[in-house]
Amino acid sequence: MSKASKLSAESVLIISILLISTFVVFLNETLLGVALPVIMQDMNITASVGQWLNTAFMLTMAIVIPTTGYLQQRFSTRALYMAAMLAFVVGTLLGAFSPSFEILLLGRIVQASGSAIMFPLLMTTIMDLVPEQSRGRIMGNIGIVMSVAPAMGPAVSGLILHSLNWRALFWVMLPIGLVTAVIGSLKLKASHTPNKASIDILSVALSGLAFGGLVYGLSSFGEAARTNVAVSPWVWFALGLVFLGLFVRRQIKLAPGGHALLNLGTFRSANFRVGLTLMLVAMLVMFGFGILLPLFIQDGLGMDALATGLILLPGGLAMGLLSPVIGGLYDKFGARKLLIPASIFVGVVLAYMTTFNGDTTFWTLLLTYMAFMIGIGFFFTPLFSLTMGSVEPQLYPHASATVGTLQQVGGAAGTAIFITVFTIAGAQVKSDAALAVTTGSQQAFLLGAIIWIATLVLALLIKEPVKTEQPAGDSVASH
Repeated sequence: MSKASKLSAESVLIISILLISTFVVFLNETLLGVALPVIMQDMNITASVGQWLNTAFMLTMAIVIPTTGYLQQRFSTRALYMAAMLAFVVGTLLGAFSPSFEILLLGRIVQASGSAIMFPLLMTTIMDLVPEQSRGRIMGNIGIVMSVAPAMGPAVSGLILHSLNWRALFWVMLPIGLVTAVIGSLKLKASHTPNKASIDILSVALSGLAFGGLVYGLSSFGEAARTNVAVSPWVWFALGLVFLGLFVRRQIKLAPGGHALLNLGTFRSANFRVGLTLMLVAMLVMFGFGILLPLFIQDGLGMDALATGLILLPGGLAMGLLSPVIGGLYDKFGARKLLIPASIFVGVVLAYMTTFNGDTTFWTLLLTYMAFMIGIGFFFTPLFSLTMGSVEPQLYPHASATVGTLQQVGGAAGTAIFITVFTIAGAQVKSDAALAVTTGSQQAFLLGAIIWIATLVLALLIKEPVKTEQPAGDSVASH
């Protein structure tokens, strides 16, 4: 690494604090998935009610994240970090002590409001502090946060639930959140002068209605496939699209004066557009499989939560260990030489998953999922670096907010599509519950393999940027 590309000790400390904190809050996002049946039984609620623990979390994230571009300009890194971690800790306490489902749901919403701030804050800080020629190595660590943490949620949850009750999921997260919050409050500085720019309230409202409508509509498709719903998911989804159109129109109008809540100038970059679309498709498949695979393992093969955790955990760990290595390869070879073979490799793994049946063994599942996660690691790490690096520095906060928002939409879409296909296909088999789960899973796996083909087409459209040697910026280091 050249002298210009070396990070100061202060920059390394700032990035490390944000990485650890963001990993914790993202791990928490998928932690309750495996625990949902236990919570439903303990609190005497139906599946449609219990699902709100996940739906409300995604809704809150989708509503708050678009505002983070403005928040990062208005407040210091330290102030935003402390607000995010305080919300996370308070929400975790509410979840741990919750005497009723309503309080538990409130705890998840408060947690999500803090989690929504952390990822855009991390992305923008890295883009400001790390020179272009070294970003792949650091973005490898972001790959751990964005992909490994959510993927490890069900695994960690399964291991904890094997010996403890569901409240332990909150008690385990609480001390980790408290320690990282205290360290961050002591080490992060807040010496810069915040931008006093005002926020456009109409944009905030339109953003909430647009992304909230899209995420809620998508989240409702799975329930609609299982039972009758009062309002069709298509209504919520259509309303979300309408408000999204109004939101985009509003941002274009406000952009010349610098008052846009989410600056859409990021989309002027072809690589940003292609990279964001790639990310949306990949998130759709990854989150969909993250929901589907535990269902197949437990309801189709009859394995318990512990076995589920043991199957999923090695894949997450392998991806985490390899992410910095993958980042180094990105710095050396660029995005295309990693994205194209990674896309083909993951496609082959997904195609193999369509052969899963009632005789699939523990070790087959473990090794296949590990291969899937390693392939995803070779995909996401260069993708984050390329997408964020393709916009102008002043647009980093808006680019990170856009990426974070689309992650939630992609996650909701993946859940909706896979669970809907799983439910409809499984319903055709009425004689055997386990066979119904297996049949539904096979059809959903097949759909995932078909959708993934789009990533190869998009990866071929990526244009490798010319890297320039430049020193790291110091703007965020003083935040």
